[in-house]
Amino acid sequence: MSPTEGFTPPSPNCPLCPRLAGFRATQRAAHPDWFNAPVPPLGPQTAELLIVGLAPGLRGANRTGRPFTGDYAGDLLYATLRKFGLAHGDYAGHRDDGLTLDHARITNAVRCVPPQNKPETTEIAACRPFLTAELAALPRLRAVLALGAIAHHTVLATRGLRRAAYPFGHGALHELPGGLLLADSYHCSRLNTNTGTLTAEMFEAVFAVLCKRLTREPA
Repeated sequence: MSPTEGFTPPSPNCPLCPRLAGFRATQRAAHPDWFNAPVPPLGPQTAELLIVGLAPGLRGANRTGRPFTGDYAGDLLYATLRKFGLAHGDYAGHRDDGLTLDHARITNAVRCVPPQNKPETTEIAACRPFLTAELAALPRLRAVLALGAIAHHTVLATRGLRRAAYPFGHGALHELPGGLLLADSYHCSRLNTNTGTLTAEMFEAVFAVLCKRLTREPA
């Protein structure tokens, strides 16, 4: 992210969450060649669709410095984005593979990698202002896809909306005040796909609906 995007991203040494800062320091010592910093979003500021994940994966985005890059979740997400014309180029699991997003942007509810991929409630709240600012800085935004309940609840919190009024559910669509569409999907993690909680077909079905709402048919 750059200052021209209308908001200030977390600094590489963001101190807001002491537990995450300590874990980041441990990973920097163990893996000095990894990114090991708050992971910036990927995609244009003119995006019509914002995809919100949970947090960087330890050996995925925390290692590579690009959302959903370097682990299985990225394999499924980027293949789906390419299938529906929301990305082009080859995905090879690193930030310089040449993959580019079209009309879509990817970010996370929590910008730093948490231990066991489980951010605490206070950490989600501390990072939420960055998502609030990012949403406000996307002038053409029409829809948000929340990957998992935490991402869903965080998006609602940025708007001051009650969870009970917009319950999370895979494939659910919520018309938020102001016209923003909030869509839900189970997270595309290996755990969810290995257990059958989420299949590629289920994931693609969510994008099929979104593309129709955004008047963008599969490529």
